Amino acid sequence: MDIKSGHPFWPLEHGLLGAFPALQGDLTCEVAVIGAGITGALIARELAASGLDVVVLDRREAGWGSTSASTALLQYEIDTELTELRSMYGQRFADEAYRACSQAIDDFEGHARDIGVDVGFRRVGSLYYASSAKDARGFPGEFAARCEAGLAVEWLEAGDVVDRFGLKAPAAMWTPQAAVVDPYRFCRHALHQLVDRGASVYDRTEVTGWKDAGGGWLELATHAGAHVRCRHLVIAAGYESQRWLKYRVARNHSSYALVTEPVGHLPFALENNVAWESARPYLYLRSTDDGRVLVGGEDDKLDIASKRDAALPGKADRLLAKLSRLSGGRSFEPGFAWAGTFAETTDGLPYIGTLSDGDPRVHFAMAYGGNGITYSVIAAEILREAIHGGTHPRASLFGFGRIGR
Repeated sequence: MDIKSGHPFWPLEHGLLGAFPALQGDLTCEVAVIGAGITGALIARELAASGLDVVVLDRREAGWGSTSASTALLQYEIDTELTELRSMYGQRFADEAYRACSQAIDDFEGHARDIGVDVGFRRVGSLYYASSAKDARGFPGEFAARCEAGLAVEWLEAGDVVDRFGLKAPAAMWTPQAAVVDPYRFCRHALHQLVDRGASVYDRTEVTGWKDAGGGWLELATHAGAHVRCRHLVIAAGYESQRWLKYRVARNHSSYALVTEPVGHLPFALENNVAWESARPYLYLRSTDDGRVLVGGEDDKLDIASKRDAALPGKADRLLAKLSRLSGGRSFEPGFAWAGTFAETTDGLPYIGTLSDGDPRVHFAMAYGGNGITYSVIAAEILREAIHGGTHPRASLFGFGRIGR
């Protein structure tokens, strides 16, 4: 599956950052994780830290899938607004899902600090602005719901948005609870640290299937003929994970991003903030460590690599034009542009856990939607508890059991 187009910025900025071997022979472990992207890395960290013997496998080079194309905004705000999520599942469920995402940002910071090298992690604020007067009419209710849920949020009138961010919008909400990271750098360093601590990571190793080997063991087969015996299997293969489900839980689309050359002065206070709008699909903005503006959006329903490739130049031009228009006609020099597959669930939430009609030893971490990294943190904690025989208190929020509710 070809899941990205163009030239993602993160690997180009820092290069390969070390190498991992391909699996050549058979081995045995307690937990095998399929997927050496940021989701698999976070899950493997939690499992290894809890005392489990973990092996991570990926058919690509580690971090080279959707992780390398991620724009890596860490927010508690789910693509589905809190008021809408409440209407789907009730206030208690929706509020707890939002609070879980808020806590995940703090938990991710712990992972970033523990790695001990610079992974581009920065605490920032998040500006959510109304794209139109019509959208702004729904903001007071959303603001009230967030306050009621105990989430950090501040109301901004149109004048406040201009004064603080240099951006024209009829209304906005701002929260200090957000962050950014270099996803590729985090992933590669996290995986190397795992190896240093006794886990194993193999890339360029494709798992073609598995079977019950008896005695509580699963046996995975690889394309090269190697076998991995494990007690538990975690599927964290991003948008390719759906191949192992009997039914579809998300639809694949394409999203586009562009990063400028370094600018002398960042617009919209992006040195300390990210920004995104209420329109759907939405435009979003952040900065990089070396003073570039990263703008993303222009999402469409393409799921054919050749069509996505062909669409990228025009999409990049539109992103650059929108950035210029938002900043009052300022010119920016384009640097790199890319596109990637993303999957969208009907409620904007991930799917984490085992299938009710599946093998209880096979666990899924499908961190789909705009909150992929925060969802991955949550998945790591839920699956750690499940593999140790417990039940995380938030497992039901993100499990497959909500299908058909």
